Amino acid sequence: MFFKKKPKPPVKKVTKKWEQWEPTIDLSNIDKKKTVELKQKVEIKTEKMPVWTYSKDFLNEFNKLTRTHRPFDVWRDFVIMFACAISNPLDKFHYKDREERYLSIIHKYSKDEQMIFPKLAAYTTMALDANPEQDFLGKMFMDLGLGNNSAGQFFTPYSVCQLMADVVTSDLDNNLQDKLEKQGYISLADECCGAGATLIAAINTIKRKMEKAMPSMNFQRHLLVVGQDIDETVALMCYIQISLLGVAGYIKVGNSITDPMTTDDDKSKYWYTPMYFSNIWVIRRF
Repeated sequence: MFFKKKPKPPVKKVTKKWEQWEPTIDLSNIDKKKTVELKQKVEIKTEKMPVWTYSKDFLNEFNKLTRTHRPFDVWRDFVIMFACAISNPLDKFHYKDREERYLSIIHKYSKDEQMIFPKLAAYTTMALDANPEQDFLGKMFMDLGLGNNSAGQFFTPYSVCQLMADVVTSDLDNNLQDKLEKQGYISLADECCGAGATLIAAINTIKRKMEKAMPSMNFQRHLLVVGQDIDETVALMCYIQISLLGVAGYIKVGNSITDPMTTDDDKSKYWYTPMYFSNIWVIRRF
């Protein structure tokens, strides 16, 4: 006895929700004038935030942390953690100590407070990306009233630093190419770097001179920055900013008079920028 094989039931097409959706606007009937106006509105919304808003937003977020913590303690913790976050992905020699230090600091804050620190780092990064010609952290430090007048701790206005940079680098107008051919790079040093305003101004000045002399040159391959400061907090402010500017170099925490840089130094006091670990600078160190 033979049985006929039952035919397979027809497969029902399941219409998914997104297949049921239909545009509520018929594109063929759109007024071109209104389309242009709509496009302009969208373009306005997608523009970058004005530079000044980064400062405003930074201060607003920072002040949320000062309701339960001392302002200077918050600032110091922010700077140390941000510096550790920049250093640890590449500087494995100091990774363990700095990671432990980072964790010991962040655990002092609640979960909600912890979420504010990445915002502060983001505003700093975006501010320097939008306008590299500034000492952003130095300005925020002074705007928050954290300067120590009794210790003579105040930051030089950036406009003054620009003038100083123009004077100090004036010799490069005539012999920039000769120096690069002999050494391969230009070096900058500041033995009392503070938050880095003078170095930042000099970096931007030399960058412009290099681009003018050799438009195709990548200044990041031909500029080395070295700084030192006795105050760890401001030294790390400098480290953060030159790192975000994409410059190769390092900052030492210590007294440049009683503890100057030497070849047999304690390397735990040194903070190397990410660019310093790029291939060209690794080769130059050996």
